[in-house]
Amino acid sequence: MTATAAALTAQKTPSKSAWVQPRTPDGQPDLQGVWTNATITPFERPARFANKPRLTKEEAAEIERQAAANAVDKPPRPGDVGGYNQVFFDSGTKVLPTLRTSLVIEPEDGKVPLTPFAEKKHAFNQAHEGDSWEYLTVWDQCITRGVPGDMFPAGYNNAYQIVQTPGYVMILSEMIHEAHVIPLSTAAHPHPHLPPGVRVLNGDPVGHWEGNTLVVDITNFNGHSQVATSAATGRIRGMPESEQLHVVERYTRTDANTIDYAVTVEDPVMYTKPWKASVPMYRDEKYQIYEYACHEGNEAVGLVLKGARAKEHAAR
Repeated sequence: MTATAAALTAQKTPSKSAWVQPRTPDGQPDLQGVWTNATITPFERPARFANKPRLTKEEAAEIERQAAANAVDKPPRPGDVGGYNQVFFDSGTKVLPTLRTSLVIEPEDGKVPLTPFAEKKHAFNQAHEGDSWEYLTVWDQCITRGVPGDMFPAGYNNAYQIVQTPGYVMILSEMIHEAHVIPLSTAAHPHPHLPPGVRVLNGDPVGHWEGNTLVVDITNFNGHSQVATSAATGRIRGMPESEQLHVVERYTRTDANTIDYAVTVEDPVMYTKPWKASVPMYRDEKYQIYEYACHEGNEAVGLVLKGARAKEHAAR
């Protein structure tokens, strides 16, 4: 056999070690396990990379070097009461392997296209956070990070547990310990959305399989939540939403240890056009998910309001 013929034969013959998508006992593509998605790649593209969708390898190495250096705990500055120390955070030290400069992949500028109404509403809420709890994000209030916000990495607790049963997929988010139960719709057993008049804080999810991809269509939002971004602060933390929000998530397991998560978000009231984001999830069976008792230990809302009242008193 010539070298060329041998090469062609090798291409046609799958490797014995080639990964094969496992299946659950009822035949679903198996996504089960504990997965994490920590990354230092920002949700939106930073201004310094305005026209650059991807980093060079050298730029990525420098950003990762700086992240590793900043992960070392440092004492608070004089007069600073301190806060979360760096050891507490667990946002990783690596950029995305694709070297993309943001999790947002559409539009091309890597920015969520807020409408003027949404920009104004978001700015108003931020400016009045100290006035009332109702202007704080639902994340601050330990209610939810929203959909699809709970699938974006945050500063810590970036883990998810996926469990599948016949007819259902459950995704537990460690942050605020939310469990999203997704009923599966098939031709034999269709599962329609709730009636239009029934509205839910995080929407009504209905899933189906397209090959090995779990597609989750989410509608029927009540407009009282927000879409939390990956950062604790930033331009659009707590993006407002309306009842017209429509989210489509796609979960595709690409190898034994990776799920590609991609999402498309539409809301004509809040966004000038649909936007898309993507982030990989990595299997980590050694990761231990503990209860995230957010509400029980939440002092933030009370302290924010007390601090605002103290400033008002000092001004008087």
